[in-house]
Amino acid sequence: MSGAKTPPTLRAWLQSRGGAAPFRVFMEDALYHPAHGYYTTQIRDVGPRGDFSTSATLGTALARAIAEWIRRHRGTGPLRLIEIGPGNGRLHRDVLRALGWRGRRGLRSFLVERSPVLRARQRRMLWRSRHRVAWRDTPEEALRDCGGAALIFSNELIDAFPVTLLERDEGEWREVWIETTNAGGIGETLRPLKTPPDTSLWTFPARDGQRAEVHESAREWLASWLPFWKSGAMLTIDYGDTLPGLLHRRPAGTLRGYAGHRRLEGAAVYQPPGSADLTADVNFTDLQRWGEAAGLTTERLETQREFLLRHLPEDTLRGADAWLADPMGAGGAFLCLT
Repeated sequence: MSGAKTPPTLRAWLQSRGGAAPFRVFMEDALYHPAHGYYTTQIRDVGPRGDFSTSATLGTALARAIAEWIRRHRGTGPLRLIEIGPGNGRLHRDVLRALGWRGRRGLRSFLVERSPVLRARQRRMLWRSRHRVAWRDTPEEALRDCGGAALIFSNELIDAFPVTLLERDEGEWREVWIETTNAGGIGETLRPLKTPPDTSLWTFPARDGQRAEVHESAREWLASWLPFWKSGAMLTIDYGDTLPGLLHRRPAGTLRGYAGHRRLEGAAVYQPPGSADLTADVNFTDLQRWGEAAGLTTERLETQREFLLRHLPEDTLRGADAWLADPMGAGGAFLCLT
């Protein structure tokens, strides 16, 4: 974390924004500000020694299943892989191992990572494969080096995109802002939406007080690089659901934070920006619709359990890998979109 700066207080951050800002702007700075953002400078690691764990750090089943997905989708030419948001690099390392030496012949991998801290972790994790792995800042850059043809995968990526935070109020969806109050405190306010986001949420029969998150920033990001992708297949794995299940019995929405494996909810998410991870469940109804509107074709939307059992014998799922396939655990909480 060389060069990392101490995150500003929430009050100081708000003052730098004129005293008020929409939640999406707060989340963007909290996660990705170049000087104090959580992912860019503050994150220690992913896994037991970090602030949170991912499926990729708990077992090898996901990597083995992704390797089989790659085998089924690779063409006859050179194999080009792009992983976006590779965490600490363990998933990519385990995928390469699971492919075996035959599967790695002619392979070239590109890791898209904007965090200098995580990129350094990935280099250490993948040093044995350094001759076939390269890093790029954006999917466009990676696709340019692949000639537009690649197999693309990500795990727990979309949930970390800044969200537009909404609340139903007097029969209308309004945007959540944070601002300093006349009494000198800091609080949330609801403001009319200047530009309503492109979301399936408008069809959801919400009551007043219902909160919901829209990953509008992910839609914008997809639109920025999908035109450069000419051929291949894409796999997106993340926790979330389709509507209406996503918000069933969740009047407060799905927004939360993590710091030192401690879950933060409600007002606790307003830590000094940069001191905690922030995340929200993915609305796969939106994600699938955005991809199809951009010209993609959906192959499958399935639970992680279904994905694992389609690619691996069930008797190989033991220990932590069994939890990854458990319908009451990660196997049901995560969806896989191809």
